[in-house]
Amino acid sequence: MRTLGAGPFWAVLAFDVAKGACAILVIKALEARLAFPATLNASVFIPWATSLGGIVAILAHARPVWLRFQGGKSVAVGLGVLLALSWPVALGGLAAFGALLAVTRIMSVGSMAAAVAAIGVSLALPHPLPVRLMVIAGGLYVIVRHRANLGRIAAGTEPRIGQRVNLT
Repeated sequence: MRTLGAGPFWAVLAFDVAKGACAILVIKALEARLAFPATLNASVFIPWATSLGGIVAILAHARPVWLRFQGGKSVAVGLGVLLALSWPVALGGLAAFGALLAVTRIMSVGSMAAAVAAIGVSLALPHPLPVRLMVIAGGLYVIVRHRANLGRIAAGTEPRIGQRVNLT
């Protein structure tokens, strides 16, 4: 948003959220078409496969090969994963994001609050273990991706929404 403006920001946000949701929706579509052997309990296998797909989407967004492993912080992709996997967890994260963004006007603070809230909501709801582990791992990964932001927040130099940044 600071670099290109609101229009491109919203377009990229929508694309990233859709990318995360598609990762889960494709796995769910495939699992409906797979025939599982009698020795493999599909109700155990499917949550693990879906959760693995969510983690792969989050990591692939942050570390794309074609960008020399330098990608985004996986917040929007994580939102898409959560919308397709557990919309109540996604809404909890969005509520925390919006509240902290409104108070601080700092995007990274809202993003980290969303990660923490998603973890809390996923633990409070009756989700299978693989889903909980995926949300915990994904949330912690989003926070780790914000290391530099944490340093700027502590130093009081993290940009706020509406504040122009000199990129030179």
